[in-house]
Amino acid sequence: MSVYVIGQLNIHNPEDYEAYLAGFTPIFERYNGELLATSQQETEVLEGTWAMPRTVLMRFPDAETARAWYNDPDYQKLAEIRRRNADTNLVIVHGMD
Repeated sequence: MSVYVIGQLNIHNPEDYEAYLAGFTPIFERYNGELLATSQQETEVLEGTWAMPRTVLMRFPDAETARAWYNDPDYQKLAEIRRRNADTNLVIVHGMD
């Protein structure tokens, strides 16, 4: 069953964050990740609150694959750049396939 990884981001150092973006795609594609949406503008909240201004939506074939991507040593090394330059929330949401 497909799963979705939703990320909320507050990028506080855009210039240095670019190094994270430059290395992201090759690792992400190793795990058949599909980038469904990402915003350059602030996320539009229709109701309630949303923790951070930017949102990213990714799809993976299953939860095991999503976790394998996240735990990949290459990704974790890259994620250190993200952590230094942005605040992030990441969650897995199970699809209805």
